[in-house]
Amino acid sequence: MASTEKGGSVSKSAGSGLGETVKVIVQALILALIVRTFFFQPFNIPSGSMKPTLLVGDFLFVSKFSYGYSRFSFPFSFPIMTGRFWAGDGPERGDVAVFKLPRNPKTDYIKRVVGLPGETIQMVNGVLHINGQAVERERVSDFTEVGRNGENSRVVQHRETLPNGVSFMTLDLVRDGFSDNTPAFEVPEGHYFMMGDNRDNSTDSRVPGAVGFVPLENFVGRAEVLFLSVRDGAPAWQIWRWPWTLRWSRVFDTVD
Repeated sequence: MASTEKGGSVSKSAGSGLGETVKVIVQALILALIVRTFFFQPFNIPSGSMKPTLLVGDFLFVSKFSYGYSRFSFPFSFPIMTGRFWAGDGPERGDVAVFKLPRNPKTDYIKRVVGLPGETIQMVNGVLHINGQAVERERVSDFTEVGRNGENSRVVQHRETLPNGVSFMTLDLVRDGFSDNTPAFEVPEGHYFMMGDNRDNSTDSRVPGAVGFVPLENFVGRAEVLFLSVRDGAPAWQIWRWPWTLRWSRVFDTVD
């Protein structure tokens, strides 16, 4: 009799433990989905279009609440809503933001906001002009990057300061590059003009057929902080190599 009671007790405990484990896992998944949808979503940088601000191998958090919410805020971009809610003042000049590519909303892009609705944007001899006025640009020391094989490369670098005081570095890979001189683009209402900091290696709003003007609805969120940065070519999942492959100075660095 005592043996039967003991066996029953063990069986009940095992079933209860499994149920609690499943419950915890489900709750964790729901919590992760809520955080990803409404608060912060992780992204990684696969290309060098935003150098030197963002490097290949950077992993960052994007705040979903910065610009309110649209259908692109939700997983799989289900068309459950139109427009944007709680957008506030919208993206600000100088923000580094993730958006859905207008011609292919399944693709995420990350660029810097340089032009606001109603403004005129133009590149003249490699210098950004906003409403006909050249943006302040100062030549600084070259950007130096170590390649996969240990070789150093140097690129001309400028500090650019937008009219609202936001300052950041840009790269100039070649003189008289393809997008160094453009027509004057008039940004439509409800749209933004986006550019990469690596000016000669960025497909952005200067290329109308590829990116063009970005609607407010397409914004996913604002880049906030790096939580990991792995040297180009090093797999992030190989944690045993992190002492040598992580860019330690960039971990938990803010995105400006």
